[in-house]
Amino acid sequence: MYSSAYLQKVNNKIKGKILVTGGTGSFGKRMVKRLLEEKEVEEIIVFSRDELKQFDMRTALGSSRLRFVIGDVRDRRALELAVRGVDTIFHAAALKQVPTGEFSPMELVQTNIIGTQNVLDMAERSPTVKKVVLLSTDKAVYPINAMGISKAMAERLVASRGHHETGTIFCAVRYGNVMATRGSVIPLFIDKIKNGQDITVTNPDMTRFLLSLEDAIELVLFAFIEGKQGDLFIRKAPASTIGDLAQGLVNLFKADNVIKVVGTRAGEKIHESLATQLELARAEDMGDYYRISGQSGKNPEDFFEIGSMEGFHDDYTSENTNRLDLKGVEKLLLSLEEVQNAIKSK
Repeated sequence: MYSSAYLQKVNNKIKGKILVTGGTGSFGKRMVKRLLEEKEVEEIIVFSRDELKQFDMRTALGSSRLRFVIGDVRDRRALELAVRGVDTIFHAAALKQVPTGEFSPMELVQTNIIGTQNVLDMAERSPTVKKVVLLSTDKAVYPINAMGISKAMAERLVASRGHHETGTIFCAVRYGNVMATRGSVIPLFIDKIKNGQDITVTNPDMTRFLLSLEDAIELVLFAFIEGKQGDLFIRKAPASTIGDLAQGLVNLFKADNVIKVVGTRAGEKIHESLATQLELARAEDMGDYYRISGQSGKNPEDFFEIGSMEGFHDDYTSENTNRLDLKGVEKLLLSLEEVQNAIKSK
């Protein structure tokens, strides 16, 4: 229903001053490049903690429309200064590593929950901010680890804004693993292939959604265009087993690395969920996307006492989505610029 052509047609709605929290991360950098293509965007504020990444990004992009601000979403004062005069906020700043959360859960609470609350508060207080889009993860669905729990709470903070009148629209997107981004498994597998090391997988039958960074950016732009108060958007995506993902990379590199199974780690799911059956019961199918409507305007009595006559659905998971076979995985991997460059360098 909605295609890339649709997005290109309406992207001129993006204008004014844009704040990207976590703007030096994998998503942030690509999003900033995308926003620089929009002539109506006056200024892009890149908000992050890493001065070296900001220096590298400033040098690489060299645009007068970029402003770099050192700061942490935990710091309300830093956010207050960054938000001044901003029209739109894309909130990507987060701690995302599952093992980090298991060892230091309060750090994720401080950044992913309290930091998100700070962003929402500063946006609501601002006289100029019209829309905030939060980036969330499939790990927020039926969360079993600290990272997923913290992002689920961040989603609830966004949804709660829909229960009262505000001049700012708050919405969110939820997606699975973004291929070849920093901290994802594909760069790790490629490094091991190049170094002749065994490729370790926890469970070869484990499935994961596969989404390109460009698809993730289009999802966020779609939410910016279509998002109403409290909405949550999901991009439909294919999936593969971890075993096929590892074997596909070995095949593409014409390598002979051994794939070693080490067992499922604490905090890992066998299959990931992008939407629950209860969410899908109130979702709108928009072609490549699901819109899960918020509970905007509902008072507590309605929320707790009024149900739905909608039929039950299955959860939308990496087990029941379009499952790629080994050849399909190889084709998808070969479409990634990062994989192409790695093969050429080898």
